Amino acid sequence: MSRTLFIADLHLCQEEPAITAGFLRFLAREAPRCDALYILGDLFEAWIGDDDPNPLHQRVADALRALPVPVYFIHGNRDFLLGKAYGRASGMTLLPEEQVLTCYGHRVLILHGDTLCTDDAGYQRFRAKVHQRWLQRLFLALPLFIRQRIAARMRDGSKQANQHKSLTIMDVNADAVEAAMLRQQTRLMIHGHTHRPAIHRFRLQGEPAERAVLGAWHERGSMIQLDASGISLIEFDF
Repeated sequence: MSRTLFIADLHLCQEEPAITAGFLRFLAREAPRCDALYILGDLFEAWIGDDDPNPLHQRVADALRALPVPVYFIHGNRDFLLGKAYGRASGMTLLPEEQVLTCYGHRVLILHGDTLCTDDAGYQRFRAKVHQRWLQRLFLALPLFIRQRIAARMRDGSKQANQHKSLTIMDVNADAVEAAMLRQQTRLMIHGHTHRPAIHRFRLQGEPAERAVLGAWHERGSMIQLDASGISLIEFDF
């Protein structure tokens, strides 16, 4: 059966070996049986540069490169600094923050999803700041140990800030979703980021539309399958 798979929000790190093991099994058993694999951001919990010698990064790169199918990657809010060098090492094709695909007769917009959370004004200001090219170049030029310290402080600050935000603010904004779909002329969207797996069906300018949200890989795996019949949200044990 022809199908394309989408995953996001694995947040791989050395502190969560079970998730890494589950992902490597997924790459060995499930991913080879598809036409293409799309990773929609936050593959890693943090990314401070392609020169980070973390052995986890090499293990994942080797497993991705061994796949017999093409792999595509959209940056998330945790790994937005993942660069071309790691893309080459892992065999992934790096995509822009929004990409429109035509698969099996469907036109689908894929993205990480954080740009849709426009009610969280504080996060959007932070995102705009850290996506400035000059600031990214400056950060990546710092010694590795300094980048590690900065990243750790930023993660702690993010956790504390999110404790005081409502779940509604951290979810997507309906107007932002509709604007993106109208701009890209699609009636089907797939994203991650919010960790709220679901398939939402609604009307867009009077026509049926769908928004499929990937789950995070905390205790179970989550993927979306797209084939000729449409989209399916699938959860599975590691």
